[in-house]
Amino acid sequence: MSSDTAVGTEDPLVRSGVRRAGRRLIPLLILLYFVNYLDRVNIGFAGPNGMNEELGLSATLFGVAAGVFFIGYLLLEVPSNLMLHRFGARRWIARILVTWGIIATLMAFTPNATVLIVLRFLLGVAEAGFFPGIILYLTYWFPAAQRARMTAWFMTAIPISTALGAVVSSLIIEHGDGLFGLTGWRVMFLFEGIPAILLAFVVWFALTDRPAVASWMPQAERDALERALAAEGREVSEAGPRSVLGALRSPRVLALSWVYFGVVYGLYALGFFLPTIIKSFSAQYGTHFTTVQQGLINAIPYVVGLVVMIVWTRRSTNPTVRVAVPALIGGLAIPVALYLANPWLAMVAVTICACGVLAALPGFWSLPTAYLTGAAAAAGIALINSLGNLSGFVAPYVTGALSDATGNNKLGLWVVGICMVSAAVVTWLLRRTRRRAPAG
Repeated sequence: MSSDTAVGTEDPLVRSGVRRAGRRLIPLLILLYFVNYLDRVNIGFAGPNGMNEELGLSATLFGVAAGVFFIGYLLLEVPSNLMLHRFGARRWIARILVTWGIIATLMAFTPNATVLIVLRFLLGVAEAGFFPGIILYLTYWFPAAQRARMTAWFMTAIPISTALGAVVSSLIIEHGDGLFGLTGWRVMFLFEGIPAILLAFVVWFALTDRPAVASWMPQAERDALERALAAEGREVSEAGPRSVLGALRSPRVLALSWVYFGVVYGLYALGFFLPTIIKSFSAQYGTHFTTVQQGLINAIPYVVGLVVMIVWTRRSTNPTVRVAVPALIGGLAIPVALYLANPWLAMVAVTICACGVLAALPGFWSLPTAYLTGAAAAAGIALINSLGNLSGFVAPYVTGALSDATGNNKLGLWVVGICMVSAAVVTWLLRRTRRRAPAG
């Protein structure tokens, strides 16, 4: 890092500005991502708790319904992020919240599998740009030295929403059955879709686009933070592509897309199918758990993963190690779960896999943001997120199809392990590539 950037991040005014911005912005971003991620994966709780039976979904068709969300994501991620870069995070994220909240709520009234699949596709279209938009937004506020830590705090919403969401969703399904004349899983979609619409108004009035317009921050801190971010942006622009087209055709961006695909493959395979796997323990091991107990068991890997995510991000400073090591451990752990003699040992292996996924994710986003800035960052981050999130379609579809074909989840979880290990290998190979700006 150049001396001016290093000095900038050591400036007491920059440090105090970062602390003030973190206290103001990160809790709201965590809440937004909590609701976002829960609305994305709560179909995993609905499936084995009445939805699959009521709508006549096989494991393969359930995988299609769960994964088609990400096709819409893929189509609109890049243009959505460019719109955020142009119009500002406050306006664009508020728009995203309203549209996704309406569609998530409508899922409570789906009459058949076809409508469910259409609504899941539209939910992906509506949500496109939210997550990469937040990653881009963090580059507007936090220098690289602090960004990985802020990204980790933001991404605590994943294990929190999965752990707490598992319990809340299970309670709604069990105790909301019959409310408004709806079955429990429909009530869950209704109750978990409305908060996104309400939060759009909070974002409109509370989110600030950049430090320069932050009236709640002292002028000296605003100026110091803008100077540090501008100096860092100049350095990054010398190392990476300078244009949208340059970012989209960059081999490094495409390689990072595969890394993200492999890590997120594990995240969504667990997110969509862990409730089903836990429910299958009764046949596999002779156990019996109530719906709420299943939700509590589902939460265990994510509670442990939350702690590991925070500790690992604070302890590890090497970007390659921060991603490759947990991805490798998680990828090796998940197939082990297939050959253990009781459900509790199986959950230990699943928990290790979840820890690997969650520890790798915050560190991953320090890799592209150290290489991309400006409009190139908007396009590159969105492309990485959209291509990586194709795993959100592939993982549930492949896992469901292999489950239908073989009668169990073993082969599907082997694929999870292979994808995560390959992500670790590519991350390690990328450390040898020398960053240079293409002609674009």
